[in-house]
Amino acid sequence: MDFNLLFQFLEDLQNNNHKEWMDANRKQYQTIRNSFVQWLDDLDSKLAGIDPNYFPTPGKKGINRINNNLLFHPNKPVYKDHFGAGLDQRTKQGDFYVHIGISECLLAGGYWKPDNKILNSIREAIDYNGEELVKIINKKSFKRTFGGMLPDEDKLKKAPKGYTVDHEHIDLLRHRTFAVIHPLTKKDILSDDFMDKVIEVYKEMLPFRRYFNEAVTV
Repeated sequence: MDFNLLFQFLEDLQNNNHKEWMDANRKQYQTIRNSFVQWLDDLDSKLAGIDPNYFPTPGKKGINRINNNLLFHPNKPVYKDHFGAGLDQRTKQGDFYVHIGISECLLAGGYWKPDNKILNSIREAIDYNGEELVKIINKKSFKRTFGGMLPDEDKLKKAPKGYTVDHEHIDLLRHRTFAVIHPLTKKDILSDDFMDKVIEVYKEMLPFRRYFNEAVTV
């Protein structure tokens, strides 16, 4: 995968963010997209080899559409400024997300504003065994890789229903999003060991993701 070509295409697209330009350059888009899908397939295979609980996710299934959803966000540009994909994808929630764009590059995972059924399951897990989550997010290598769990601007100001304000893990119980992000630089992505770096981040994120995935499936 030549990520230089991917970045150049995205820059050209953002300077010509309309359907007419995309139609005229669709062959180039398909070539880059197919190359990214092949890279995702390679990553998918490697992750399946190191994680016995990995859910195989071919690149064609994991990759996101480059079109913005203008029905719900009519003020957004026609096309996104990035290529994104979710692997280890039993559902759209809880997957391992790869985001490569001209304004932001990152690896992420967890649950973003899950519905009430999933959120209640997560809170039950924290109530039952929050010590394990605290141990995971306080690990030095975890903090070094992610800086901690993603701050949640939408977390509750009071205790959620069924829990007391003096609960040992009340701060975690107030969260509505449980996710982590590892930022990437363009230099990271263009380096020869980028795949190895992604795998190392996956390994570091795995106990965190596994904690929540088990919480919502048990």
